[in-house]
Amino acid sequence: MKITLLFAFVFSFFTFLAQDANQIVKAVRLKLELVNDYTVDIHVKAQVPMIKIDEVDAKIYYKQPNLMKVESKGIAILPKQGMGELNAFLTNEKAYTCALNGTKMIGDVKTAVVSVLPLTENSDVILVKLWIDTQRDLILKSQITSKSNGTLDVDYFYGDQAKYGLPYKMVFTIDVKKFKLPKSVAADLHQNKKKNNAKDGPQTGTIVMQMRNYKVNQGIPNSKFKSN
Repeated sequence: MKITLLFAFVFSFFTFLAQDANQIVKAVRLKLELVNDYTVDIHVKAQVPMIKIDEVDAKIYYKQPNLMKVESKGIAILPKQGMGELNAFLTNEKAYTCALNGTKMIGDVKTAVVSVLPLTENSDVILVKLWIDTQRDLILKSQITSKSNGTLDVDYFYGDQAKYGLPYKMVFTIDVKKFKLPKSVAADLHQNKKKNNAKDGPQTGTIVMQMRNYKVNQGIPNSKFKSN
């Protein structure tokens, strides 16, 4: 009898944690869903070991649920997993389940740490961890592990567009060995590795994106996302 009661208590406790985690992510999702579309000017600075990449200015167009286009005159290295693809993933609440992994301080903000597990077998995403400011329903940090790009860490910084869950700055930490770089950049990286005969050394790179001039919910036609 005591074992049965203990099992029931443990089951109820973990069910509560799962429901609580799902509610935390739902609050974030509802905020993101306030954005039907946006355009924003971005400045991209990438630092990848053993290769020089010029800083680039670009413009991003985004429309719910998963349309995104980048316009740039240079090579813009943009990890889509931490941007539109993460938003699209979270908006499909039937595609994942959540678990609460405690709390952690990020700066002076206490965040809830939530693991998000895909429910579909063919998902490229293996695991998503989110550090969420539950007072503002904002993701302050994410860690996305995928089959195609390894592990991607993202730090988010918010300003006057926080009401939409849109950051003014994002810092990506990428796994250089697994991250899909543009072909020309990947070729240069490969050549530099051969020249330097470098097998060791830093295996991670960073990409810093600064956003400005957000235009939210002003309407973007679907034709904007068609390939020319």
